Amino acid sequence: MTRVLVTGVRGKTGTPLAHLLAARPGIDVLGGSSDPTTVTLEGAQPTAFSWDDASTWAAATDAVDAVYVVRPDRADAPELIDALLTELSADARVVLLSERDADSVGPDGWAVRTEQVVRGSGRQWTVLRPSWFMQVLTDERFYLAQLVEEGELAFSSGGASLAWIDARDIAAVAECALLDDGHEGQVYELSGPESLTLTHVAEQLSTAVGHRVAHREITIDEALEGLRGFERDLTLWTFERVHAGTFAPVTDTVERLTGRPARTLQTFLADSAAVLRRD
Repeated sequence: MTRVLVTGVRGKTGTPLAHLLAARPGIDVLGGSSDPTTVTLEGAQPTAFSWDDASTWAAATDAVDAVYVVRPDRADAPELIDALLTELSADARVVLLSERDADSVGPDGWAVRTEQVVRGSGRQWTVLRPSWFMQVLTDERFYLAQLVEEGELAFSSGGASLAWIDARDIAAVAECALLDDGHEGQVYELSGPESLTLTHVAEQLSTAVGHRVAHREITIDEALEGLRGFERDLTLWTFERVHAGTFAPVTDTVERLTGRPARTLQTFLADSAAVLRRD
């Protein structure tokens, strides 16, 4: 039996990953959550895990063969992940969910330092660097989904395109990296199969939602309104990279590793029809 810990199991990538792992024979899936009573995924064992409570880590990582680490977007992420990895056996696999082109500087070199911790851990590691998740357009926990309901996609792009990716495709690559050989020491840049301007995204959203959704270009300063501290620094870095076209390039990594093409935005929106038309 192979034991796999999925941190953030109720998140955008954690949920589909847990489903994929549970479908594989001989896999014991530990669904890590700060509130394990909320973990109701079939095939996933609710497991207490919180970045805010290091006392949960020893039990969560006990005898695990692989860990899917969803990087916490907080200033102390490098230190937290470094401490977590010391709990693992020397031959455990680690798959880190990072982000596209993390080698760029960022606040205090934060993204680079987070990856360096994993690479220098002495464990078998793989780093995933996905583009923007399609789920931020439909999940009510994100401001973009709320704006879509109101008929507006307010986004600071500087005219650049984004190669949006379905979180299910990220999960499929993570499954391969966690369970199959040949992914050790690899950094995978992940994207969907097409790079779209925000105008084109709004057009596809309009069809899927059933009412007009218009893209409204805003400045980076407007996107930063109300944010403070590290969250503001991280958001500034993200939108500067959007404007620079960092998220525009399309890669074939999903198809190359999983054997099937990455989902298009149109396919994702069709699959999300019930959510988009919930009102």
